[in-house]
Amino acid sequence: MGYRRLFIMRKDLSMSAGKLAAQVGHCAEAYWTRLIGTQAVQDGDDYLMPVRVPKDIFEQYICGSFVKIICEAKNKNQLLKAKAKAEDLGLEENVDFGLIYDNCLTELEPEEENGTTLTGIWFRPLPDDVAHEISRKYQLYR
Repeated sequence: MGYRRLFIMRKDLSMSAGKLAAQVGHCAEAYWTRLIGTQAVQDGDDYLMPVRVPKDIFEQYICGSFVKIICEAKNKNQLLKAKAKAEDLGLEENVDFGLIYDNCLTELEPEEENGTTLTGIWFRPLPDDVAHEISRKYQLYR
């Protein structure tokens, strides 16, 4: 069994290729920056980042094939079904997965009261079967 990263992005927002790439980039960085940020220790003018990564993720993802899957959600409600499925599987928000919101400074219009728009969801490296269980109702982004 391998590991893979899963990202699900909203198709109804009709993001340009550049905007979509930026949002997927936010998804890809979110897990690692959260992990690093929670473990960083200030050392004078620098930070030490002794990151603890689970053995299976290190061996099967970092030292493995770095597989990433980008699926599309038809709309916000379908995207939030992936969040609910992840929670049903025992995954924890902001640890195992997280939602990405755009600040709407360029091409998207705000949908949330705080002036943001939900664009996607990221998942930490997951065992293939878990990633498939979440993504099976979504098609690859095209």
